[in-house]
Amino acid sequence: MDEGFDKKEGNGRNDREEIFSKAVRAGKRTYFFDVKATRRNDYYLTLTESKKRFGRDGQPYFEKHKIFLYKEDFEKFSEGLAEVIEFIKEANPVLLEKAPEETNTDSKETKDSISKGYTNVEFEDLESKKD
Repeated sequence: MDEGFDKKEGNGRNDREEIFSKAVRAGKRTYFFDVKATRRNDYYLTLTESKKRFGRDGQPYFEKHKIFLYKEDFEKFSEGLAEVIEFIKEANPVLLEKAPEETNTDSKETKDSISKGYTNVEFEDLESKKD
């Protein structure tokens, strides 16, 4: 599902509104980049982060966070994103190393990463500390 796909075919309402989609799997999260059209055929982008969660009953559900990005903001958004990414790369390049697999927490790679000052903090870790 990492391939983009074109949805220009068809005559249904959804076909007209959603033009193109790209899904990117990144660890436990999936990011969706969806190009959609307004009624006036102006394109805009929705960025969605989707993460599988489990309810108290053990049933899975997907937690989603969505951002709408309109064409008049594309340039400033992309400039800001590029600047922030460059800052992170320059200020703390160790953060960009591949995180160790969670299932192999006793590995040499994990111990080496931790000894370098790197720890992988997930949102779940932060949420559990609030309780």
